[in-house]
Amino acid sequence: MAVTFSNLHTESGLKSLNDFLSGKSYISGSNLTKDDIKVYAAVLKNPGDSFPNVSKWYNSVSSQLATSFPGKAVGVGFGGKVASAEPAKAEAADDDDDLDLFGDETEEEKKAAEEREASKKSAKKKESGKSSVLLDVKPWDDETDMKKLEEAVRSVEMPGLLWGASKLVAVGYGIKKLQIMLTIVDDLVSVDTLIEECLTVEPRNEYIQSCDIVAFNKI
Repeated sequence: MAVTFSNLHTESGLKSLNDFLSGKSYISGSNLTKDDIKVYAAVLKNPGDSFPNVSKWYNSVSSQLATSFPGKAVGVGFGGKVASAEPAKAEAADDDDDLDLFGDETEEEKKAAEEREASKKSAKKKESGKSSVLLDVKPWDDETDMKKLEEAVRSVEMPGLLWGASKLVAVGYGIKKLQIMLTIVDDLVSVDTLIEECLTVEPRNEYIQSCDIVAFNKI
């Protein structure tokens, strides 16, 4: 259940905090948490003996924060005209009012959590596998320009596709087919899609009649 403090810059607000801290070392349990930091920031200064529980808690938080900021502090004061001080005071009061210690995370905290989760998933994700494929590419007839046919094949470019060595193999009746090696990243390239949507459609089907997978091996 959320704990709410109001007007911690006033005596009534400090009294409420003092009563809450009776028998407690910290706001939320036995150790310093970000709840203590939020409340600490809302208390303007150590209230002293008037509110002993708050004073003891304030000193404890101060000493622990000091170890996180080892640099020597010289003291900071705030000045300004009275006219401009009123809005600042009102703003401070608004910040203190209804201080919800267990509210939703800030956008910064959510973003940091998402980045940590994405980093974990990225670290766990294994490198995508690769495969070596031997492809038969058949022309329409013995009059097909096989040099242009191979150029048409190799003109297909996409992420995860690498063309390799090739040779012409006699089929019969003066017709030759192109045998060509290719290496693919399995998650990026589908050989079936490569054939159906790239190699055997316009404009490459001017030279290519069909394609067949001769061998398919995981690397």
